[in-house]
Amino acid sequence: MNTLVLDISISLDGYITAGGQSPDEPLGQGGERLHDWAFGADEQNRAFTEKAVGGLGALITGRKNYDDSLRWWGADGPTGPARRPLIVLTHEAPAESPENGVYTFVTTGIEDALAQARAAAGDGVVAVMGGANVAQQYLAAGLLDEISLHIVPVVFGDGVALFARTGAEHIGLETVEVVPTDAATHVRYRVIK
Repeated sequence: MNTLVLDISISLDGYITAGGQSPDEPLGQGGERLHDWAFGADEQNRAFTEKAVGGLGALITGRKNYDDSLRWWGADGPTGPARRPLIVLTHEAPAESPENGVYTFVTTGIEDALAQARAAAGDGVVAVMGGANVAQQYLAAGLLDEISLHIVPVVFGDGVALFARTGAEHIGLETVEVVPTDAATHVRYRVIK
């Protein structure tokens, strides 16, 4: 069975976007800072990214993230030339999607999206990415095996909070790995079930 991992960049104060989101700045004003670690010159961060993509089988995201990011992703999706399948949770599939794209649209809920992602992933990891609502749904449902956070040293003070509305129950975590770099601290937790 594949491991289901929430993998996401986050500000020190818990936001996955900065405030002031707009169509031209879907991560909010200055929110791109959350991804600088993945695209910068630091070799340790590049190696971390390459290792993560290498083990990745498929991804799950929400429709808003898809709509906000498609112009940068194109047909290849968020993993670029690696072309990992991206399952998009939505209430309604878009009328058009890039030809030969990596996208599958699921309108029947998080369990069906997970089943399709696992089937597409082979032996690889399934990652839940971008979209706080999608992440919160998987966390509240108890379906996540791990949480991988890339904590960027910035305090936004406003934006979209990752861990809002995850249910009344506490969720226990066990630290598996911590990789500190100047651009981000990568922390991987196992979800205690």
